[in-house]
Amino acid sequence: MGERKRIGLREVRALQPREIAWDAAVPGFAARRQRDTVTYILKYRAEGGRQRWATIGRHGAPWTPDTAREEARRLLGDVAKGGDPSGDKQTRRKATTVAQLCNLYFTEAKAGRIIGRNGEPKRASTLESDRGRLAHVKAVLGSLPVASVTKQDVTRLMHAIAEGATATGVTKTKPRGVSKLRGGRGVATRTLGLAGAVFAFAVEHGMRADNPVRGVRRFADGRRKRRLTDEEYATLAAALRKADAEGLWPGAIACVRFLALTGWRSGEALGLRWADVDLTRRTATLADTKTARSMRPLSHAACEVLRALGRGADNGLVFQAARGDGVMTGFRKHWARITKLGELPADVSPHVLRHSFASLASELGYAEATVASLIGHKLGSITGRYTHTADAPLLAAADAVARETQARMGETKAAKVVPLLPRAANS
Repeated sequence: MGERKRIGLREVRALQPREIAWDAAVPGFAARRQRDTVTYILKYRAEGGRQRWATIGRHGAPWTPDTAREEARRLLGDVAKGGDPSGDKQTRRKATTVAQLCNLYFTEAKAGRIIGRNGEPKRASTLESDRGRLAHVKAVLGSLPVASVTKQDVTRLMHAIAEGATATGVTKTKPRGVSKLRGGRGVATRTLGLAGAVFAFAVEHGMRADNPVRGVRRFADGRRKRRLTDEEYATLAAALRKADAEGLWPGAIACVRFLALTGWRSGEALGLRWADVDLTRRTATLADTKTARSMRPLSHAACEVLRALGRGADNGLVFQAARGDGVMTGFRKHWARITKLGELPADVSPHVLRHSFASLASELGYAEATVASLIGHKLGSITGRYTHTADAPLLAAADAVARETQARMGETKAAKVVPLLPRAANS
């Protein structure tokens, strides 16, 4: 290999055609001149002892001797963990179609190498949603070369999903059976969000120069703003009583009541384990939510729902399935049965309970940050980073909103809300 020196600008400029300068600081890192260009490279041995060469990039922005050296260190770190940068690049170059790109992206995400918005690898539930959305993308654009996709193609994808053209016969796997993927404007907008990430991945790995999703006008986000009316609160309470009388699974009934009293996401409640719950301090600590770790205050009413179930083993689920030890996968069927008993509108979903809870909290005068802490919105997630128990104001807020919920369900009397007057400057 010849004499090794720490590669700097002087060594790069002094390189003759076909000459290689090896770095003394990072093993295998080198600069090589070919005619008028200098390229930074890394020589390493992959798993199994096979010698590999990885091209870092040409000299010039962003690659300087220092930045290329740091990249070489990063690549060697990947090699130490069993990676193969050169082999991975060859695999990426073979992903010539959008379908292959989608498969590669999903494989990388499943391996934890795609970082989500919260700075963490994607959760299993997010991956399952991604699998379905990628199926929509592959159904419309799958056969196209990655480099040839245009904004017009992306717009065509969006309208195809919105009109339901990709829904028929497309399924995603579930623990029990399959679930048909549906179209619609909301699905189209969310799928384009993922498609943007997939093509950003393609740009990052040199499969194309730009992101064709960027700049495409999308449908409104379709966030559900539906909330329960006073009559629907009363109807829901009556439906829960009917469900209990008809012998519907008690765990499902308790879960619906808990969701109404807390504003949690249904997946958070269904995944709740007794080890996460401290009924004495009236808190629940969720390690893996949509906004990462989250600490939630529990109202007295919510605690009563949990106590009525009877505490199980620490690793046991709070809301148990009717069969087996896993998560209650049939919850949506139970929900449909309850809403049918109450003749509630078809657009009343478990998420409507969440939005209703947040709306009640706002009506009671609580600040946005307090509401976020109650239901685990990202705005309030900082609470869960540093505390293990809820403070008194949060517990009081949880109790107030739960009491208002019960009042509208006809189970308690509504409290009269008296707005606080500002204090005088010198009082």
